[in-house]
Amino acid sequence: MDRHYPAGAIEATDGELLTAVARPVGQLERLPKWLILVPMIIQWLWLGILYRSVTLPSTANPAILAGGLVGEGKAEYFATMGLRALATVARFTLITNEGAGGLSVAKLAMSDAMLAFPIIAKPDIGWCGFGVRLIRSDTELTSYLEHFPLGERIVLQCFLPQDGEAGIFYVRMPGATKGRLIGILLRHFPRIVGDGVRSIAELIAASPRLHRLGRDGLSEACCDTAAIPPAGHVVRISTVGSTRVGGLYEDGSDLITPALTDAIDAIAQDMTEFHIGRFDVRFDSAAALARGAGFTIIEVNGSGSEAVHAWDPKFSLRQAFAIVFAKQRVLFAISHAMRCRGHRPVGIRKLTQLFLRQHHLIGRYPPSN
Repeated sequence: MDRHYPAGAIEATDGELLTAVARPVGQLERLPKWLILVPMIIQWLWLGILYRSVTLPSTANPAILAGGLVGEGKAEYFATMGLRALATVARFTLITNEGAGGLSVAKLAMSDAMLAFPIIAKPDIGWCGFGVRLIRSDTELTSYLEHFPLGERIVLQCFLPQDGEAGIFYVRMPGATKGRLIGILLRHFPRIVGDGVRSIAELIAASPRLHRLGRDGLSEACCDTAAIPPAGHVVRISTVGSTRVGGLYEDGSDLITPALTDAIDAIAQDMTEFHIGRFDVRFDSAAALARGAGFTIIEVNGSGSEAVHAWDPKFSLRQAFAIVFAKQRVLFAISHAMRCRGHRPVGIRKLTQLFLRQHHLIGRYPPSN
């Protein structure tokens, strides 16, 4: 693997990769984040009035803090899994950053979990890829620990080399014998195509999509941006696939099949009262995924997970918001059914505390790469 392109430099003969690189920025992506939130908040408040609680979705997955709405840890989801579900999860370990001696503790935990470099380090309490880094050595792990908040927990997970990453959105009404899939997100990692003249940094700056990388001060490239890639080489520039760093979200809902639905449903039903959320997976190929095979779970998100396949540039604003609104309605319906079963939503004060803590931590994490 070329040291300049640690995430892989590929000859530009892959039509699918080049098509993804060339996709335009969608209408929803071009809107400021606060403006996107306005109609979402308005419907949320309307549903809160209709169901008599704006925090009702915190009941959807009662085994997870606040139902996975905000502030929960990634490892909480794994802790609710039975052996069948855990068998589909990428190997991981959970450590607490205690400062002095942190590397020794981390290496011992890695050994116990049979993890070896490269690994992915990410905050247990995270969001949108903040603080997620590819770690290749003791030196990089030491640096990560030194820049990570003391007393907070870190997930160390094996790095999966598959290029395919999907977010599979699952819902199941309480009491139903089977759940269903309501959307699939395909993440395309940020990439540039070399021209043999400009550096990676120059190619990033010239891209309407990729210039977001590093703009928030909480992300950076995973490669040497001073390098000049040969003409026709595709270079992945980030481990994280979020749109905030220039990733592309594509609607992959045509991959929903009975076989994939059965596979995900079996996993979800091997978790404690898990009714709605998104399984983020790495997969070998789209064909294998549609067969319900060849995928590994990297994390799970609960009721706060967004219907992010709506960010596909093919959707108009009306279509995109229709997808988001439909997800909200399903979320409240499931949560209402859980309240009828005796589960009580968390209060606004508690939810606000969780939200503020999560966002405070995000600003203190090492930059994602």
